[in-house]
Amino acid sequence: MMTSPTDSPETLLEALLSTIEKKIVPLTAAGVSSGSKLFGAAILRKSDLSAVTVATNNEQASPLLHGEINCIQQFFSPPDGTASSQPPRPTTKDCVFVATHEPCSLCLSGITWSGFDNFYYLFTYEDSRDRFGIPYDIQILQEVFRVRAVDDVHERDENLARRPLYNSRNKFFAAKSFAVLVDEISGGEEEKRKWRGEIERVKRLYDGLSETYQEGKSQGVESASVWK
Repeated sequence: MMTSPTDSPETLLEALLSTIEKKIVPLTAAGVSSGSKLFGAAILRKSDLSAVTVATNNEQASPLLHGEINCIQQFFSPPDGTASSQPPRPTTKDCVFVATHEPCSLCLSGITWSGFDNFYYLFTYEDSRDRFGIPYDIQILQEVFRVRAVDDVHERDENLARRPLYNSRNKFFAAKSFAVLVDEISGGEEEKRKWRGEIERVKRLYDGLSETYQEGKSQGVESASVWK
């Protein structure tokens, strides 16, 4: 089970949206001003949905430090100093992983290798491409990983395009968008409409962040990333 049995879709959405708005967005605002992309992530305890680690993209330091990878790195890093008042780090199986944007191939692998059995995301690949002008997540998955059927080298392009870019439910993890969580709410259409409104409100927080990132990119702000 990905979370505790008491965690309804509404409870999860409230915790995930609050974490993004109050913890990830402020970090992202600082990151985009220095040339990093606007992707962030957080790791929460399944037991109470409190945040263990929160991070955002740090392409100033390395092109590999996507929001999710940076978050995982920090999660596994020992606390500063020899003594710490922080509670012990939970196991990854006891955590909820949340990404602001659907994880790219690098981050999918990082989440898998780290042992997280779930992740949730606010924006889809299509959002990254169309809303934020960052198409590389889709392009890399399509060009590197989407292979035509071996028994049909002439597989029609439209059939290939309909094939999912990755298995969202597999032996390692189960992935869900926030929109899917809304669909799982049993409280009726009015309740679902309320949560769709909350999701869109939090999504709009990223409009200004995206403008800052794109302005910096057009002005030649330096970062270690090859794909800007």
